[in-house]
Amino acid sequence: MKKTKIEWTEETWNPTTGCTKVSSGCKYCYAEVMANRLKAMGAPGYENGFDFTIMPERLEQPLKKKKSTKYFVNSMSDLFHEKMPIEFLNKVMGVIDLTPQHIYQILTKRENAMFEYFSKRRVPENIWLGVTVENVKHGIPRIDRLRNIDAAIKFLSVEPLLEDLGDIDLAGIHWVIVGGESGAYARPMKKEWALNVKKQCEEQGVAFFFKQWGTWGADGVKRNKKSNGRILEGKEWNAYPELMG
Repeated sequence: MKKTKIEWTEETWNPTTGCTKVSSGCKYCYAEVMANRLKAMGAPGYENGFDFTIMPERLEQPLKKKKSTKYFVNSMSDLFHEKMPIEFLNKVMGVIDLTPQHIYQILTKRENAMFEYFSKRRVPENIWLGVTVENVKHGIPRIDRLRNIDAAIKFLSVEPLLEDLGDIDLAGIHWVIVGGESGAYARPMKKEWALNVKKQCEEQGVAFFFKQWGTWGADGVKRNKKSNGRILEGKEWNAYPELMG
């Protein structure tokens, strides 16, 4: 049973919480808003709000589930945060190794730290590695770093899509997720930006997943993101990399 509202995964696993902002995509971070709300509610694990915090008590969560599950790792943090102790990161990887029945989707904006870590270690076969590509300045350079890591599946989270990305080299990339920004201060995503990414995925044989319009609809009107939905060019696009030939 799906336990998260994130469209492209099944469950979340947060062995750390909290983060710090590193690029334009972080400006109106949903995880920061949620973490501070959970702190105000007294929720366990969010006593420090959005300050980076390791959560050793959560390490064993995937070990308790036998059914194959797609886990988005650190939906509320970044696994390659500069304050992550290497010993704890190794323990996270140890759990991943012990649970080959699961798929772990790891997304980062710290591509250099990820590249450095895996330059000395193998990537477990059940990991999908991804980077955020929100714009040309910060996002596009991350793709080359990701491309040069030996992971079974490599993906891009093009969310929030803040501008037209122009021509994108998707060599070595298996999956692209596109989405607009949500929240009170969300920046709009233009339809032609999303269609440009979709077109290049089709041309280069990459699975395309359209996550959401977000707060701004395809018509440029600001409203509840649920009302804006997920329809692009008359349909929902839900491709996953394992479904590609």
